This record gives sequence, C-alpha cells and structure tokens, in this order.
Amino acid sequence: MNRYPLWKYAVMLVALVIGLVYTLPNFFGEAPAVQVSSGKATVKLDSSTLANVESALSASQITPDEVTFDNSSANANIRVRLKDPETQLRVKDLLQKTLNSDPSDPQFVVALNLQAASPRWLTALHALPMYLGLDLRGGVHFLLQVDMAGALNKKLDSNATDARALLRDKNIRDGGVNRVNQSVVVNFSDQAAADSARTLLSTSLNELQWATRQGNDGYQVVGTFTPAAQKTVEDSALKQNIITLHNRVNELGVAEPVIQQQGSDRIVVELPGVQDTAKAKDIIGRTATLEARLADPTNTHPGPNDPVPPGDELFTQGNNGPTLVRKQVIFSGDRIIDASAGFDEHQRPSVNIRLDAAGGRSVSSVSRDNIGKPMAMILFEKGKGEVLTVATIQSELGDRFQITGQPSPQAATDLALLLRAGSLAAPMDIIEERTIGPSLGADNIRKGFDSVQYGFAAIAIFMIAYYMLFGLISMLSLSVNLLLLVAILSMLQATLTLPGIAAIALALGMAIDANVLINERIREELRNGAPPQLAIQNGFSHAWATILDSNVTTLIAGLALLAFGSGPVRGFAVVHCIGILTSMFSAVFFSRGLVNLWYGGKKKLQSLAIGQVWRPEGADTAAATAAYLANQRGDDSPVDEIVQAAPRAKAPVPARQQKPAAPSLRNGKPVVRRRSGPGIEPKKPGSSN
Repeated sequence: MNRYPLWKYAVMLVALVIGLVYTLPNFFGEAPAVQVSSGKATVKLDSSTLANVESALSASQITPDEVTFDNSSANANIRVRLKDPETQLRVKDLLQKTLNSDPSDPQFVVALNLQAASPRWLTALHALPMYLGLDLRGGVHFLLQVDMAGALNKKLDSNATDARALLRDKNIRDGGVNRVNQSVVVNFSDQAAADSARTLLSTSLNELQWATRQGNDGYQVVGTFTPAAQKTVEDSALKQNIITLHNRVNELGVAEPVIQQQGSDRIVVELPGVQDTAKAKDIIGRTATLEARLADPTNTHPGPNDPVPPGDELFTQGNNGPTLVRKQVIFSGDRIIDASAGFDEHQRPSVNIRLDAAGGRSVSSVSRDNIGKPMAMILFEKGKGEVLTVATIQSELGDRFQITGQPSPQAATDLALLLRAGSLAAPMDIIEERTIGPSLGADNIRKGFDSVQYGFAAIAIFMIAYYMLFGLISMLSLSVNLLLLVAILSMLQATLTLPGIAAIALALGMAIDANVLINERIREELRNGAPPQLAIQNGFSHAWATILDSNVTTLIAGLALLAFGSGPVRGFAVVHCIGILTSMFSAVFFSRGLVNLWYGGKKKLQSLAIGQVWRPEGADTAAATAAYLANQRGDDSPVDEIVQAAPRAKAPVPARQQKPAAPSLRNGKPVVRRRSGPGIEPKKPGSSN
C-alpha cells in the first residue's frame, strides 16, 4: 500500500545529488582576480596576449591560482585568479604597464574583479554560484541622462541628407538644405519650386511636418517633428543606447549588470562586484558612434607631414590609419538594420550590411557619383575616431551591400559586430554616481542569511515538537526544498538580492504549510479510526487537492509580479515562483517517499509517531476502527468481516443474533431471508434451510 517503486527512489536520489552539486559552489565564495579585456574596438585578445600575461607573471615570480582565457563570445577576456587582495593590486599594476606601453592611449582594460573560487571539477560541470546583486556584493550605481536634443538633432541631420537626395533626384533646384535648431530648412528662389518641394517632402519624409514660409531672399520649406514622431525618435534613441551600454559594460566582466530605463530620458546602470569604479566610469563614458564617409580619393593615406586639405579630416588610429576622409557623413550607425559576416561570390570573407530606406537612398545617391572612390567606416570613442575599414565603391549601392577584402572570417565577424553595436544614438552624461562598498554588502548577506537560518530553526523546533517523527520528515523535505531552490537559481545563473532572500524565507514558510496539511490530514484519518497504513495513504491523497489549489493560486500571483514588475519586484517574483514548484515536489513527492521508506515495510503497524491524536473522551479505538472500515466498504459489507477486524469492539449485537422481527408475508406465506456474502438475498419458498 505505502511503497514506492524503485524508479521513484531513483528520482529522489538523482534530485538530491543534483541539488548538492549545484548548491555547493555557493559555499566556496569568491577570490580576488584581475581581468584583461580589449580597450579599443580594433584591438582583440588572442593567444599572444595570454602569453604576454603569463610571461609577465612568471618574470615577477607571481604564481596565480588560475589563468583562464575566455574567447567563446565577442567580449573575450583573460582572468587571473589570485590568493589575496595585495597580490591582486600588484598584478593589476604589472599588467597595466606590460600591456599598455602608452598610458594616455591604453590598448587593453586591466580591471580588478572577483571570480568564483569553486574547484575545477565543479566548474567543469558548469556548476557556478549565484550572482549577487548590488545590495549584497557591493559595486557602483550610475544614473545617466540621455541628451534627447542631441538625438533629435542627429535625426534631423539625417533627414536633411535625405531631403537633399530627394530634391536632386526630382531635379528640383534648391538654395541649400540645412538643419536650423530643431528643424530642417530648404531655401528656394520662387514659390512654385517651394510648393513642389513641400509636396514631395511631405510624401517621402512624413515623420516631419512641412510648411512653406517667405524668407528674406525668397521662400523656405521648413520641416519639424510631429509629436508622435518626436516621441518615437526619443524612445528609439533610449533603447539603442541601452543595447550599446550592454555591450560596453561586458568589458568589465560583470556577470549580471542591471541596465534599464528610468523615466523618459534616463538610464540606470548597476555593476555589482566592480571594485575599480574609476575604470567603470571610464567604460561607461566610452560609448561610441559610427559614421560612414567618403575618403579623400587623391590622398587616402597621407604622410606624417602632409597638410590636411579643406573639407577633410585626418584620422590616425585604427586598422587603416592615418586616413583622410571627407567631413560629410553618408549615413550613421542608427541607419544600420543588420550587419553579418559571410562570403562573396569568390568565397572571400565579407560583411553584409542592410540599411533602412533612408540610409539606402543616401548611400545610393552618394555611390552613384563616386564609383571607384574609397569609402571609410569610422568608430568614434571618447571623442577619438578609429578607421575600421576603407573599401572602394565598385558600383551604385542600395540598402543592401557588401564590404569585401577582409583578411579572415574572424575579422569579418568582428567588423560586423562593431557595425551592429558600435553606434550610440544620443550622447549621455553621468548625473548620479553611488558606490556601495563590499563591507556593506557582506553585512546585508549576513543579516539575510541569519533571517533564513533562524526562521528554519524555529520551524524545525515547532514541527518536531508537535509532529514528532513526521515533523522530522517534514523538516528533511523542507531542507530538500531549500537545496533544490538554491540549485535551480544557481543553474539559471540568477542574481540574488535582498528581495530574493526575502522570497526564500517566504518559500520556506509556504513549503512547510503543505506538510502541515498532510500531517493534519493523517491525524484526522487516525482520529476517525483508520488503520495507520490506510491513514498514511488517505492523508497524502486527500491533502493533495488542497495543496495543489493553494499553490496554483499563489503561483498565479507570482507570475503576475513577474510579468508586470521590474527591478527588485521581479527578482522577488522569480525566486517566489521557483520556490512554489520546488515545494510541491519536496512536500508531496519527497516526504511521501521518506514516509514509505520508514513505514512501508511494516505489515502489522499499530501506531504512527505523529504526535497526540486527539479523540473525544470515552471513545473506543477498536470501535472507531470497525466503524471506519465499515464506512470504507459500504453499508452492505459483511458483518463477519467487521467483527473479525475489531474483536474487542463494543459493537451492537449482530443482526443474526438478535430476535428476528415479525416475518414478511408473500401470498399468505412467510418470506425467509438470510445473510450471505456481501448482500442479503431472499430464500426461495419451499427450499430447505
């Protein structure tokens, strides 16, 4: 009756082993480390950089605990794990001098960091500790103000370029297209040309409101943003800046950075575990913008003493520096919809670029008049431009074109990544900076863990005192619940914050509630006279419906918090929902397995160690058992079996021993009835007894 098949015990054992393995890394803590990452878009980490790091450490007689090179993603980094913070500072200064020969123009970012101190065999199993949030680990908090006026001006500059190309295609002569403050102004000498231009621009560039007015020297067509278009531009600029910031802060090695919108024009950046806040601030401010320009066809790569012609700009950094390019921008990075690495028709590495409609028109207009001339892609970081590539225009381009001539497929992949993520839609300023020290985070961790431990201990004392052995089994299942909850959070690489710890404490209280329901249901079955084995079976089966209903309704509330919440509320909801699922497994499946393991093999079980089962005074246990069994079998159960099940019951005298009532008559003759089997059948007239 109360026995699990072998496969269920195997499931319990596997769940227990997985919980132990993936919870274990959280007990090893973190060790000081130094991380090396690329400081420029055109500088990549490779095996030679790793060799330089190892040789520098060996020359200084520094033995690290571990040196790892992670090049599995675009944000490659080298991490050196060390024994103590003093060695960490020494290694940082050493690598800073070794890798960056020019301190004013660093090629690599060398930052202090923390790394998991788990053994290698756990790391090989991808068993990693949970990430700790800013309130637990310490770190830096930035509030960035996005320059929406700059975003609108940038969009208007792009619209001015589009308007210039449209008027040229339709042979409408204008006196110049310029951006003036928050508008695009097109000058005309006569009203007819102005009206024709306004009709064309209103149809093609409908995100602007176009109107004709009389100017000093003729007529002007003025385009301004509609409120809806302005809101769209601002939202798009904010989202693009968030994506770009995600790519930039990855250089710091932050496992779970928080980058989210606040209000209509602000971005919150939280970097847990970052010790070098100055370096973090430098990385945040090093966001980039991308531009495509024509290169000077007569002197693309000038000498060091060559003068810069009027209308040109000199860029000395990058893969193709020094390079002379025109000041006019063909298109900027916000026009790029997609950039991917591939191969051309000759199977050479290339980069496939797809622009939006406005970008396609602009590059088509420029390339049509400049076939055979070079075009450069320039990435601006910290006010300095780096030439990513210079390619010759082979034919008229559209919204889809290729950049060929890449030296390797990896170079094409890197260039595609920079073209996709290198653009910043609007400039930003840091208006708030807050640093949380690691000591404050450690104090928060201690208080949070103390709350969970004290709560667990209080629950254990009450359950064991009130339910005895079943209370102990309930606490074992609660321990498994906590183990599985931490293991799943570690496998998901979730970020643990103070609200998350509160959710863990709440999950413990909700999980033990299911065990209380089960134990009380077993007590109720015993109180009604059920035998111990049957009480266990009915207690678990009857309590399951109530447990399922209560957990499903609570899970719905948790999913609502997860869907509509943000920040700490969302973190609380994640732990809350996972805790509900693990509690249903541990409270029902796991605790039933422990009960079956202890009581399942006892055939003549007389009692259960479940604490005091309260019955009314004077109640007879045997009689209650007999009545319970009779109720379980139905009203037509044989009386002989009831008496045999409870020989000491003070039950009423069986019907066959009582004085028979007056017989019924059928056709004037008495009808004789007798009990046989499970029912009572009439005796046929004329048959013998």
